[in-house]
Amino acid sequence: MNESMCVIEGPKSERAGNTLQLVLATVAFAACFAVFGSVSAMMPIMRKHLGFTPVQVSVALAVPILLGSLGRIPLGILTDRFGGRVVFSLVMAFSMVPAFFMGNVSSFHQVVLLGFLIGVALASFSVGVGFVSGWYSPQRQGMALGIYGAGNVGQSLAAFGSPVLASALGYIWGYRTFSILVFMWLLVFALFARNAPRKGAGKTFGEIVHPLKDPQSWKLSIYYFLTFGGFVAMAVYLPIFLTDIFGLAPRDAGARTAGFVLLATAMRPLGGWLSDRLSGHAILTLVFPGVSPPGLDGSLLLDRNSPQSSGSMSGAASSGKQNVAVSTLAAMCLRWGLPVRTSDPC
Repeated sequence: MNESMCVIEGPKSERAGNTLQLVLATVAFAACFAVFGSVSAMMPIMRKHLGFTPVQVSVALAVPILLGSLGRIPLGILTDRFGGRVVFSLVMAFSMVPAFFMGNVSSFHQVVLLGFLIGVALASFSVGVGFVSGWYSPQRQGMALGIYGAGNVGQSLAAFGSPVLASALGYIWGYRTFSILVFMWLLVFALFARNAPRKGAGKTFGEIVHPLKDPQSWKLSIYYFLTFGGFVAMAVYLPIFLTDIFGLAPRDAGARTAGFVLLATAMRPLGGWLSDRLSGHAILTLVFPGVSPPGLDGSLLLDRNSPQSSGSMSGAASSGKQNVAVSTLAAMCLRWGLPVRTSDPC
């Protein structure tokens, strides 16, 4: 990290926050993440149902992440241009359709197609960041985005709930339940959500895409790739990993995956609170070295009674705090353009 850094300075912002909008966005993100999480949660069952090979399983799990990653850039741009209320509503409306029909697929190609479209639910994160950060001052970005980021608890809900629903109500309800959940929250969100008021003229297209030219954007994206990317990879592949290597039943594997996601989720508000007080740079510096060793340790311990869970959980705790630290840095430096000092890498 270079020595030209940014930190919260200058006059206090008048944006005191809006709890209702934060709750609306957090639950919307959780519902979208549940739709995304249902794909990996149901994969052990789907693999037996459709007879997928290991390669097909890997492709089917990776495809939603592809759109979920690449889609964040255009969705973020659209949020800056049209506001989070409209864009988040459209994302929920779009993602609930492929999720509703996922339980009716009969071929690998159909799974890939619908899985790719479901990836937009994962991309919803960038919409909520733009929506929430507009309501809060730079001094409160960390906590606000940490609470919003806790919406990835939706994946935990899917990891635990999808196999249970499939067993109790039928295979298709492992997917369809979360599609209906998104639809219900879409109605609530569209009715009560409001964009943060803007001062002055709206951003031009050049101003919107300016972060793409900023080297700090790419630096932060690398940190996010390593922190959130590692979390998503573990959360997506844990159900298959635990059923194949450890021989667990889908419901048991889902429960353990849910625990992994819950711990990472719980660390997000804490990471945001610490980022507000110590700076995002400090959190990354202190916590980043703790991600790789536990994950490596967990991947090498293949005995069913080994402490594999402790290694995964340690990695989850580290990644959760770092995810929101990176998001806080991005919001403060790229959205607010704060003055520089020597705390954060902008």
